[in-house]
Amino acid sequence: MTRLMRRNFDWVLLGLALLLSGLGILLIASALSGNAVLANWPLRQAAFLATGIPLLFMAAALDYRLLTSIASSLYLLLLVALLLILVFGTSAGGAQRWFFVGDFLLQPSELVKLGMILVLARYLSSREEAQAESIFTPIAALFIMAPAVALIYLQPSFSTALSLLVIGAIMLAISGMNWRYALLLLTGAVAAAVPIWQFLLKDYMKSRVLGFLNPAHVPAAEHYNIEQAVISIGSGGWLGRGLFRGSQNQLHFLRVRHTDFIFSVTAEELGFVGAVVLIVLFALLLLRLLHIAGIARDSFGRLIVVGVTAMILFQFVVNIGMNLNLLPATGVPLPFISYGGSSLWTMLIGIGLAESVALRRRKIEFA
Repeated sequence: MTRLMRRNFDWVLLGLALLLSGLGILLIASALSGNAVLANWPLRQAAFLATGIPLLFMAAALDYRLLTSIASSLYLLLLVALLLILVFGTSAGGAQRWFFVGDFLLQPSELVKLGMILVLARYLSSREEAQAESIFTPIAALFIMAPAVALIYLQPSFSTALSLLVIGAIMLAISGMNWRYALLLLTGAVAAAVPIWQFLLKDYMKSRVLGFLNPAHVPAAEHYNIEQAVISIGSGGWLGRGLFRGSQNQLHFLRVRHTDFIFSVTAEELGFVGAVVLIVLFALLLLRLLHIAGIARDSFGRLIVVGVTAMILFQFVVNIGMNLNLLPATGVPLPFISYGGSSLWTMLIGIGLAESVALRRRKIEFA
């Protein structure tokens, strides 16, 4: 294993993930500066990183091909956790998404993303030859995703449920789905949009979308934080005001600045240059993941890495789009950067799974 890791381990990918995570701790410390109640949260995030790194290496050391035998069981176990959340979960901010583990809140919906990626990768890789000829494959894939999507939506967390659908759609596309079936499913999704809006979306979800499309038609309070985020980004200029010196951040005009709106903290305190550097780091990380997907030895490994890439890409695009007022406000964290142990662990384990695929990319391996 030592020779294999030295030869095939993607140290650049690991370095990018750790660099982003370390930058996240620094930005969280700045975002929570002056908040006596949450003063120790940057240290907690550092602890999450310290415990997440061994999880990354454990995932990398495990031969990903062995996961075919346990993917379904793991996914079912996580679905049971989602069911238990609805009964015994801890509520906060009108949502019931967490278990208390000591003084730490564990969010199973984050880990479900990895479980769904594994079970979908197993199913789609086993149906690779029949994929182009059978519409049963994408329909069955939707049934696999449906329980997780439904249970997460009921928490409620529409953005996380949507992320599962996007991850699944990208994995289906990469697995070789016939374009006619893809067009048929897309048509069905568009047709379902009206009844979903009318009967399934909760009022606050509709309000966020309407506030994005026409801010004048919603109460000013509902658009307040987006306005503060845009002000924060604009006030940063080229080089920013400096860490711990952003006015919107340090004077607490910007809410949830350590989670959903941490990109606005980045742009205000590190400026346009700092924000671009952050985006470039993410782009490099995503390119490394795509490289690993391209050299994977089998379709199961390739689809695992594609799923992890889609997970990171979705959250990256949606979070930054929301901060820039280019997308409706959601509760999607910025990967590796936003505060949250469950999210950080999920990302690091995902990187570990990609490393496992990279380690075993050759047909002949020597320990």
